[in-house]
Amino acid sequence: MTRGLGRLRRLLLGISSSEVTFQRRGFHPGERDRRERLEGIGRTFLDGYHAALLESDLLHLGRHLDAIAPERRGFAYEGAAMGLALRDALSPVGRNLFDEFVRGVGREHAYTAHVGLGWALARLPRWLGRSPAGLDPLLRWLVFDGYGFHEGYFHGNRSYRERSVPDGLHGYERCTFDQGLGRCLWFWACADTDRIPGIIRSFPPTRHADLWSGVGLACTYAGGANRPDLERLAAAGAEFAPHLGQGAVFAAKAHRRAGGDPEHAAVATEVLCGLSPAAAAAVSDESERDLPPDAEVPAYEIWRRRIRDELAGRPAARDGDDRAVSSERVGDGGASAGVPPSASKEAPR
Repeated sequence: MTRGLGRLRRLLLGISSSEVTFQRRGFHPGERDRRERLEGIGRTFLDGYHAALLESDLLHLGRHLDAIAPERRGFAYEGAAMGLALRDALSPVGRNLFDEFVRGVGREHAYTAHVGLGWALARLPRWLGRSPAGLDPLLRWLVFDGYGFHEGYFHGNRSYRERSVPDGLHGYERCTFDQGLGRCLWFWACADTDRIPGIIRSFPPTRHADLWSGVGLACTYAGGANRPDLERLAAAGAEFAPHLGQGAVFAAKAHRRAGGDPEHAAVATEVLCGLSPAAAAAVSDESERDLPPDAEVPAYEIWRRRIRDELAGRPAARDGDDRAVSSERVGDGGASAGVPPSASKEAPR
């Protein structure tokens, strides 16, 4: 019975592997080896997503995901989180599989799981697009990062050429949305570090910093560029060096939390942060200590700001000073934990 339900979910919600080809997505084709690497990441994501649709037992799902090569395993967990979140939203019994997953077999991949939740919510009608109760108060902002990546991936023309922002995003939600959009830009441009700076410059200046942060995260987590490429990227983004570095720090921490330090991450953290992956992850850990609760400025932004301050050699703010962080884009960010509206109209099924 349960296997039959899984096959039905796979039939109704499955995504063809052709949807993650650069030709289908209209991405820059770039160099063949880079394109194949990034397309392979898309297939790994779909592997995790489809496994979550088929599998009724989360322990069995975890064993399937853990059989994937460590360097790509996080993408499979991200896809699985998307699949479980869709199952939760469409289930009549109200089981919170996403919560069980992120507290259980997926706990070491909590960062990517919250991103995967953003993919799911982007595909749901607005009335179903509710985030589960009990999300991590810090990592919940990554839902909007996932939403940004989804929009860049499936709606690249309006995201990168029209530079539009979906309705219903406010304040700090837009900041984390742009971090996700910056991550996806790494794929959209096929890791071409000569193309990326010009694309970012085409956006309004208030969006540049978060886009650079996302690029730093993606090139460190996904890989695909060599040292000279990364050095050119760092030079082109020198004005936003702490943001590039902050993204790299997040990626290094995500890799280490999941038990790996791939070679490409070591090169990226050295170029973008001047640090080893272990040292970069330690910066993340230290910056996360004693964060205040969300207020006008979300704790997630304070975490990011502390990392940037550390990389820039400035004294990191603490306690009351953290609350004084200002940004043109933060505004009501701490007041709203709303969920993105539907992006399902144009998303492939």
